[in-house]
Amino acid sequence: MDDMLKDFVVEAMDLAVNVEEHLLRLERDPDNKETLNAVFRSFHTIKGGAGFMGLPALVAACHLTENLFDALRTGAAPVTPIAIEAALQASGFVADQLTELANGAAPESLPAMPEELEHILTNAIEGKGMDAPAPAAAVAEVAVAVAVAQVAEAPAAATASTTAMATASADGLDWEGMYNAVVPAGSQVAAAPVSAVAAAPAAVAAKPAAKAWDGAERREERPEVRHAAPVKEDSIRVDAVKLDALLEVAGESVQAANQAAVLLERLLQFKFEGQAATLMATLAETLERASRYSTELQRATLATRMQPVGRLFQKFPRLVRELAKDLGKDVELTIEGAETEVDRVVVDSLYDPLVHMLRNSLDHGVESPEARLAAGKPAKSYISLKAWQEANSVMIVLQDDGKGMDPVFLRSKAQQKGLISENAQLSNDECFQLVFLPGFSTKEVASSVSGRGVGMDVVKTAVEKNRGAIHIESALGKGTKFAIRLPIELSIVPTMLVSTSGAALALPMAVVQRVVELPETFMEVGGAPVLKDQGRPLPVRSLAGALGYESCSERVGIVVAAPQPYILAVEAVDGTADLVIKPMTAITVEGITGTARSAEGELVLVVGLSFLMDGCRSSVRLAA
Repeated sequence: MDDMLKDFVVEAMDLAVNVEEHLLRLERDPDNKETLNAVFRSFHTIKGGAGFMGLPALVAACHLTENLFDALRTGAAPVTPIAIEAALQASGFVADQLTELANGAAPESLPAMPEELEHILTNAIEGKGMDAPAPAAAVAEVAVAVAVAQVAEAPAAATASTTAMATASADGLDWEGMYNAVVPAGSQVAAAPVSAVAAAPAAVAAKPAAKAWDGAERREERPEVRHAAPVKEDSIRVDAVKLDALLEVAGESVQAANQAAVLLERLLQFKFEGQAATLMATLAETLERASRYSTELQRATLATRMQPVGRLFQKFPRLVRELAKDLGKDVELTIEGAETEVDRVVVDSLYDPLVHMLRNSLDHGVESPEARLAAGKPAKSYISLKAWQEANSVMIVLQDDGKGMDPVFLRSKAQQKGLISENAQLSNDECFQLVFLPGFSTKEVASSVSGRGVGMDVVKTAVEKNRGAIHIESALGKGTKFAIRLPIELSIVPTMLVSTSGAALALPMAVVQRVVELPETFMEVGGAPVLKDQGRPLPVRSLAGALGYESCSERVGIVVAAPQPYILAVEAVDGTADLVIKPMTAITVEGITGTARSAEGELVLVVGLSFLMDGCRSSVRLAA
């Protein structure tokens, strides 16, 4: 794919995603002129770029849809369900074509616009249930038919005299002639026949038809585009691989500056005199400046990778709408915190997990309108998707007001499938975690939506791959909440450095509440050590024991902010540090998510956030 086509695809895909969001908003508020104009402009912009790129199918689809919204915004056609459905289908076709291009398909290999799409768009333009169209509308239909035929068949250009008669406008410029002169062969748009133009009422020249190919109203949009174009010069597109490399270099520079600061501190313990003392003072000042600049470089680089989760969330309203329609359910999705920023890698990797969760919520969680009314609930169910920043983490919560999860039923299903032993004793929270086991499903028969047991384990795997954690809360008859906690950015993590059993370890600060001193003896509840912290009894767990290290004297406790809080016992706390995390790819060690270098250059093992959130253990053990 050449650079021009690549830039067009990226920009057009952004517009296509926004179009879907606008269409769903228009479905709720048909009289919103601003939304109508926004959709019109998006299709108009995509059509223009597609013409220059030689993509006739895209031009045809965008042109028909543009005509539809020209008619909708001028009142020539009503905003009906069939108009919204037609536009959504057109948007889907445009998105499919763009996706194929993004995946490397050659422009000439793209399929033509389906006849069904052309038919539904034409019906929407005509307006179902309306009176006979005005003469201007008849002229517009001729123009639409000719334009689509010309795009599909790519005939020879019309003669100069015919083009001039068909396209000349009040300003004396031949707009379509100029357009055909610059676009590739096969994507020109021919004007209506001379006879059709001559037969149109004289009033059409003064007031262009809403469905005509072009005219004064179309040209009124162009100044707006021209004014907006210079804004794009303020930003450039950079390959994500280059940003990743830059971030790695920035992180390493911070680590090197920190190590230099530690070495300088050790050097200053010695006594220097004369010129050596002056040099040491200059060195200290220089290293401090280098450290400050490297930190600023790191922050600036991190900012280039941050993206709002709204880029991800805006894809879901249509998904929920279509799936709810297929399942016969009345569901409304609300989104909050779309402006919350998180690392680009996290945004890209969360799409599939959130899709799985939404599909499960729609299929398993929310009830049909009849079942909800029978249970004394409103017929319409609600699903909320929220995001917010919390300390050094981003929280993403998906919640529904459905029937909730039955922990007894979940445990029974897991036992039937042989996923846990028959005599397993699990708490409610541990029963909820069963849904993350590979192969687990409560459906007897798999459907096109869910039931194969390959969804929620993918969710947990994806979240933990990004050094995150997921937790479930549910109440029968009230609904279910999935809470995902993720680091704001992946490569550099604020940590607390600890040591135990001779190993240097780092704990994500996202779950660290405070440090407490541990006594030599503990109270016991059910044979497990317990310590009171701020008036509440918390279980005490050994980090060395959880990781399989040799037992040692652990007299320092860290209160961990997990769904079920507890105290983590370690040998010593060695301070805090922002570490550049390197993922472990060669081997897999339970509880360890990566490695890093401390300021002293020592190798540090990073304990996983999910491992800590689950109480330093796997909450559910598979049956042997």
